[in-house]
Amino acid sequence: MSDEIKQLDPKLLEILVCPKTKKELIYDHEAQELISEAANLAYPIRNHIPIMLIEEARVLKKTSKVIKPKK
Repeated sequence: MSDEIKQLDPKLLEILVCPKTKKELIYDHEAQELISEAANLAYPIRNHIPIMLIEEARVLKKTSKVIKPKK
């Protein structure tokens, strides 16, 4: 298996929302997480599969800043 980190399918990112707030998510390629700024949570991506369970999400530090990718 390759050590290369795969990009999340942009079409999947368009339809996924935070299960807690139903707001948009931001893809953090480096951390392999989907960030919900509204809920202050980071949902992990494991084996190229987003884990969209609130109990699996990591609480973000209040000082963390998410940089939105340019479209």
